[in-house]
Amino acid sequence: MSFDYFITVLKPMLHGAQMTLLLFFITIIVSIPLGFLVMLAQKNSFKPLSWLAHIFVYIMRGTPLLLQLIIVCFGLPMLPGIGEHLVLDRFTAASIAFILNYAAYFAEIFRGGILAIDKGQYEAAQVLGLNKFQTTVKIVIPQMFRIALPALANESITLMKDTALIYAVAVPEILHYAQTAVNRDLNFFPLVIAGAIYLLLTAVLTLIFKLLEKKYAFE
Repeated sequence: MSFDYFITVLKPMLHGAQMTLLLFFITIIVSIPLGFLVMLAQKNSFKPLSWLAHIFVYIMRGTPLLLQLIIVCFGLPMLPGIGEHLVLDRFTAASIAFILNYAAYFAEIFRGGILAIDKGQYEAAQVLGLNKFQTTVKIVIPQMFRIALPALANESITLMKDTALIYAVAVPEILHYAQTAVNRDLNFFPLVIAGAIYLLLTAVLTLIFKLLEKKYAFE
């Protein structure tokens, strides 16, 4: 394999990597706060809201992301009456599916983080005269994020790899260009390059989260 061929194959994949990173960042930026809100809804004393949040999490975690992706891209436009208003471009539809799916997973991570906080922390807050809001903001949320950080790191790395699923709905990302090169040239090597790009991206993510864990002195 020549260097020129390597560059010829790599260039479109780097273009696809932009789409991969865009989907990753959109999902992370929106799904983490949405997941936190879903977690709060799960713990809400208003039962209908709590039930809806639990049902949402159950459905999103209990069905494949690929199925959700196909439903949002192709299923919603087929709904009678309102389908014509739900026709979205493929990337937007994919972003919505990813955001909803990962919000459910992040909600469970945050819920686990809160459950792991020692009850003595709440008692100490009462002794200090902190109200419920102050306790949540100053004590609960910071500890929850520290506890949840390793799980958030793992889920974020999974998200980076899951972005390849948008290949199934014809969004041009890394795998799309790799498979195009394989079909065109009958050469397996473009898939190796694609794998190397994903490994590089996940390595950078791993390093970032390790630095965050070190910063927060997480053992």
